[in-house]
Amino acid sequence: METINKKAIGELAELLHEHKLTEIEYESGTTRIRISSKEEYSNKAPVHFPLPEEKEQKEKTVISGEVVKSPMVGVVYLSSDPNSAPFVSVGDLVGVGQTLCLIEAMKTFNPVKAEKAGKVSQILVESGTPVEFNEPLFVLE
Repeated sequence: METINKKAIGELAELLHEHKLTEIEYESGTTRIRISSKEEYSNKAPVHFPLPEEKEQKEKTVISGEVVKSPMVGVVYLSSDPNSAPFVSVGDLVGVGQTLCLIEAMKTFNPVKAEKAGKVSQILVESGTPVEFNEPLFVLE
């Protein structure tokens, strides 16, 4: 039996309250934590918020090359819709002005385009996750 991570539960509860969510769920391996609130809020869309362990792992990623950063806060999408192929994959050659991803902000989809030509060596985000301003998205060689 796994030990319950009280810190993770507390952080999930804080996110639930802070973002006025009615339910939040975290799953890692065989551990699954689900917290719900009786309060009703208008935000019904599922949102992924990385826990500290995920942030630490993301920060350890080695970045060498031209970093493409998020120009805004929003939700990143690596393809135009869930059934389409991603705009780019690791190993793809991209040209100046080529769309790398979309960022949804205020119900508007904004393309993030390559400012330089190069080869995609790393994709640092997952589709459907929130991104912050200036957060690294891709690495081009």
